[in-house]
Amino acid sequence: MHPAAEPLTLTQAAVLGVVQGLTEFLPISSTAHLRVVPYFLGWHDPGAEFSAVIQLGTLIAVLIYFWRDVLKLIAGGIRGLVKRDLQVDTEARMAWGIALGTIPVVVLGLTFKDFIKNEARELWVISAALIGLAVLLWWAEQRSKEDTTAEDLGFMPILWIGLCQALALIPGSSRSGSTIMGGLLVGLNRAEAARFSFLLGLPAILGSGLFELYELMQLGLGGVGASQLAVGIGMAFISGYASIEFLLRFLRRYGTLAFVAYRIALGAWIGGLAWPG
Repeated sequence: MHPAAEPLTLTQAAVLGVVQGLTEFLPISSTAHLRVVPYFLGWHDPGAEFSAVIQLGTLIAVLIYFWRDVLKLIAGGIRGLVKRDLQVDTEARMAWGIALGTIPVVVLGLTFKDFIKNEARELWVISAALIGLAVLLWWAEQRSKEDTTAEDLGFMPILWIGLCQALALIPGSSRSGSTIMGGLLVGLNRAEAARFSFLLGLPAILGSGLFELYELMQLGLGGVGASQLAVGIGMAFISGYASIEFLLRFLRRYGTLAFVAYRIALGAWIGGLAWPG
């Protein structure tokens, strides 16, 4: 039996913020962990809205960590508009490619919003997604030629990675895991695929975070106070910033196999919870 829904405490918000920050960028699914950690600790499910809103902390972490890249992309996007050529230079092509690559996750996210927030958060869905994407991530690394950089990507490869990012709408898939998989399949090396994953995720994280914050406020914050949201976002920022550096260093040296094994083990464990006996 789960406890009835009750207001989130500051301690719970802080713990969930740390979990969000650590798992948003590692290819192990923040949604799965934000669903399973409360289950394991006997807390109620904080819901998709709270999970999405505290992603704003990880968004801030990416903006600060990659601030030079972000400024270049903004300047490139503006140049593309001014010169009426979206591929006028590398930065313009990347900026508008990222905008194009965000369309699939926006369209599918809005179309299946209610399903994603409710039925898709069942433990068996998360279990299947964890294991399924683990296999795909391993397959992508075996096939990757690692012969290109993010700056060399054209619109179509970026759109392909954007389509892969849409897999993250399925709880348990992992936005970083699906986009790293897509990056590997178009020839990026592991660290470069992770770096591009961070940049590609900026519009999606910002959009979903603000949208869910608006919906949460419409519901009177749904039992989540402003202080709990602030704590969750703050802790997600701190732990998220640390996880970016860790992931880039780890992938350069070891690859994705450890994350593949972890996903399969976690998915099997969650599967046991979903199908007891």
